Amino acid sequence: MQSEGVKPNEFTIASCLNACSHMATLEGGQQLHSMVVKAGHTGDIIVATAITDMYGKCGCLEDAEANFKYMVLRDAVSWNTIIAVYAYHSQGENALQAYRMMIEKGFLPDEATFLSILSVCSNMGLVEEGKKHFESMSKVYGITPTLEHYACVVNILSRAGQFDEVEAFIKEQKLSTHALIWETVLGACKLHGNLDLGETAARKLFELQPKEDSAYIFLSNIFASKGRWDDVQKIRVLMSEEGIKKEPGCSWVGVDGQVHVFVSQDGSHPKTEQIYAKLQDLKQRLSFSGYIPKTENVLHNISSREKIEHLWHHSERLALGLALISASPGMPIRIFKNLRICEDCHEVMKVISYVTSREIVIRDFKRFHHFKLGSCSCQDSW
Repeated sequence: MQSEGVKPNEFTIASCLNACSHMATLEGGQQLHSMVVKAGHTGDIIVATAITDMYGKCGCLEDAEANFKYMVLRDAVSWNTIIAVYAYHSQGENALQAYRMMIEKGFLPDEATFLSILSVCSNMGLVEEGKKHFESMSKVYGITPTLEHYACVVNILSRAGQFDEVEAFIKEQKLSTHALIWETVLGACKLHGNLDLGETAARKLFELQPKEDSAYIFLSNIFASKGRWDDVQKIRVLMSEEGIKKEPGCSWVGVDGQVHVFVSQDGSHPKTEQIYAKLQDLKQRLSFSGYIPKTENVLHNISSREKIEHLWHHSERLALGLALISASPGMPIRIFKNLRICEDCHEVMKVISYVTSREIVIRDFKRFHHFKLGSCSCQDSW
C-alpha cells in the first residue's frame, strides 16, 4: 500500500495493530505506534485503544497502562480493553478498580466487561463477589448472560472447590448439553484431584465432542496423578481407536527479529548444544537455592531421574535458554506458549528470575505470567 503511494489512515493502522495483537509481534506493533505518533493519529480513540490492546497482548503491561493513561478520549471499548489487559495479566485488583472507575465515569458495562470481571473473580477466588457481578448483569444492566458467562460462574465455583454448588448450578440453568461447561468442570477437577466428577465430566465430553483431545488428556492426567497407569493406558488406547492425536505443546521466543519455536525435548535448533549447556548451568544453580523438581508433573511411567531430565527440556525452558544466551542483559524475556504452563516450570521460572535478576514474561493459553525476583504476578493461582 505504501509502495504504491497510498497513505494509510487511522483505520488502516488500527487494523494492522489488531494483527500485531493476535500474532503477539511486539516489534511490528512498536513500529506502527511510531507511525501513529509521526502521523498525528494519537488522538484517535480507535487507534489509541488498538495500541493499548497490542501492548497488552504482547506482554508489555506497563506500556499498555501508559498508553491508556495518556489517551485524550476514552469510550466503553477503551475501558473494556484496559480491564481485559489487567485480567489477562493477573492484575485482579487493578481490573476491579478500572471497572469501578468506568462506572463512575458514566460508561455502561457490556458482555465483554463482565467476561473480564468474572474471570478476575475466578482467578482471585472471589466467589461471593463473582456471584454479585453475575447477578448484576441482568438485574442492574439488563444484559442476558451468554454461555461464556455461565462458564465463568462454573469456573468461579469449581476452582473454589464448591463442586456440589457447581452441579446444582448446571442443573438449575440447564447447562448439561454444553461442552464448554464440562471442559471448565474437568479443568477444575484436575486442579483439585476430584476423580469422580472428573470422570463424569469427561464422559459427557466424549459424547458431546468425541473427536476433541482435551477431555481425553485431562482425564488421563487425573489418572496419572493418582498413579492409575492402567487407566492411563486405556485412555491412550481409546484415543488411538478414535484417531485422536494430542495437540503438541510448543513455545516460541523472539530473538533479533526472528521467531524461534521449540517443542518439548527439542534438539533441532542450531544452538541446541549451547541451550542445553545453559539449562544445565541453571539446573546446578537452582539446586543450591533449594529448588526441588515436582516430578509428579511428568505424567509418564518412568524413573524419577528420567522425569527430572524430561522437565528440564520442556519447550518453555528451551526457549528461555535461547533467550538467556542471546538477549541483552537486563532486558525482559517474553516467551509464548500454546498450552498451560506446568506447575514445575512455573516454579522454575520464579527461581530463575531471582537468581538471574531477569524479568521473565510467559503467556500461556490462559494468561500472562510475570516472573520477577522470585515471584509471579498470578500469585500461584492459574
